[in-house]
Amino acid sequence: MSTATERMTTRDATAQQKGTRSGATARAPWLLLAPFLALFIFTFILPILVAIGSSFTKVTRSGLFGEQGVTSEFAWFDNYALALADGNFIASIGRMILFGIVQVPVMIVAATVLALLLESASARWPGLFRAAYFMPYGVPGVIATILWSFLYVPGLSPVIDVASWMGLDVDFLGAGTVLWSIANIVTWSYTGYNMLIIIAQLKSIPGELYEAARVDGAGAWRIAFSIQIPLIAPALVLTTVFSIIGTLQLFAEPQVLQTVAPAIDSQYTPNLSAYTTAFAYNDYNVAAAQAVLIAVVAFVLSFAFLRLTNRKSK
Repeated sequence: MSTATERMTTRDATAQQKGTRSGATARAPWLLLAPFLALFIFTFILPILVAIGSSFTKVTRSGLFGEQGVTSEFAWFDNYALALADGNFIASIGRMILFGIVQVPVMIVAATVLALLLESASARWPGLFRAAYFMPYGVPGVIATILWSFLYVPGLSPVIDVASWMGLDVDFLGAGTVLWSIANIVTWSYTGYNMLIIIAQLKSIPGELYEAARVDGAGAWRIAFSIQIPLIAPALVLTTVFSIIGTLQLFAEPQVLQTVAPAIDSQYTPNLSAYTTAFAYNDYNVAAAQAVLIAVVAFVLSFAFLRLTNRKSK
């Protein structure tokens, strides 16, 4: 009996140890993720929730400077109605949609061409050129805009001087051209970043496919259009979605160019409009509603693009 009791005790102890180990194993990933999750919640999720809550709130200040008290009440969709009634804000969204229709395809095509060229068998010093093309992404948007403004401002720009010598009247900061001057800065800044994403997808293509294609007599163009581009479609979709979202978030470039371009007003882009509403007009609740609308438009455009690409791939 004592032997049987000892065996049962040993089994119970072993089972308890296994249960403790399995519990510790289950908790370990969450303990490792805890710092990231805390940072993610407090710097991303919480601000979004606060912005949404603020967009449904109306703040009333009594007195000339609010010295008689401040009251907050639920405003339903009043702030959204005020945001949508602002013609300049709606125009800024339309302007950025036009911007994205032209700039995003140009940038993605340029990034794809650069990636294919750098990953071709005849490319020389690919690492050097990858670093050179990626370098503009490391330049902050404010600095990049200041650098490009020297090429846009008359009297400072050698490009305008050369064009004037040739009898051409070039105005990079005019009402009809300043949007595309901003598009040029954005394309210069982010093409290298998108190129690296596409290169990473290209490197995942098995070398046997290239060898089989060459055995069948396929040239560089046939390999690019029949093998590489179809297999990097996920990277192209990813970079396009990122670019669509980034288009509606455009802020630094027009804000900096605003000092030298009269055509750029304080509500030229959606983010600039929300910034002006918040910090120039002190209407933070309507600005929050504008921010939520920007996010909704970005989500709708990204979702529509994903649905379109998924439908074509079927």
